Amino acid sequence: MKRSVVLLCCILSITLQCKSVFGGNPLSKIVTYKTIDEVALKLHFFYPPNHKKSDQATAILLFHGGGWYSGTPEQFYPQSQYFASRGLVAVSVQYRVNKTNGTTPKECVKDGKSAMRWLKIHAKEYGIDPDQILAGGGSAGGHIAAALATVKGFNEEVEDPSVSCRPSALVLFNPVLHNGEEGYGFGRVKDYWEAFSPFHNIDKNTPPTLLLVGTEDTFFPPHLAKEFQKNMKTNGVRCDLKLYEGQEHGFFNKGKNPEMFKETLLESDRFLTSLGYLQPLPSSSF
Repeated sequence: MKRSVVLLCCILSITLQCKSVFGGNPLSKIVTYKTIDEVALKLHFFYPPNHKKSDQATAILLFHGGGWYSGTPEQFYPQSQYFASRGLVAVSVQYRVNKTNGTTPKECVKDGKSAMRWLKIHAKEYGIDPDQILAGGGSAGGHIAAALATVKGFNEEVEDPSVSCRPSALVLFNPVLHNGEEGYGFGRVKDYWEAFSPFHNIDKNTPPTLLLVGTEDTFFPPHLAKEFQKNMKTNGVRCDLKLYEGQEHGFFNKGKNPEMFKETLLESDRFLTSLGYLQPLPSSSF
């Protein structure tokens, strides 16, 4: 009972802090980070209150879902608004998808790496600390965020590979991290799945990671999430796993389940606070 009251207070705190944020559209700026095949790919910036170019803020890149097939940056606007209200520069990323651009999953990861490298190179222009850029995303977007931290290939030839695309931490909403026969998308990536699958490319340099997974998820089921966590711990890397009872894939989206949207934000907030990227919420028990 006591834990339920504390949880309710924390969620209420989030709701009160974000009431004005969720009621409006604090999109700050849209910037092109890459033009390829005449397609201009954009970063959608959300600044914290009173953000200045002279700041050295932590940033978080967020990647929408859609199975590498569809989707838009607007999916992660609500999360971006929240993280910006908490002091991060939140950036929702546009990347090429099959439905719009006729691309394969490989191009999704290439674009994700391009976005991270661009932001690190231009960080000071946007009041960002280039050494404190996090990444997150949902479903296939969670895969892309994790791929930045794990997979070695899938780089654009014109880019400087010495600019690391590894984020400082990962916040992953039901990500599809296993791309072998037992996992997600094998039929589309079978020619290169071992190099493409974050599950199979964990090492000691993988950053601290939060997994938010529903117990009824069939794309990245709990047993694979637990194995991922075990592999991370074997490599000496922190991996927090939060399982949400009875929840299916996509449960974290605001439009699908507002309560789960709030609860996954609360868990994300707790995780990033524990790593020192956020200050504790008032009246919370982190």
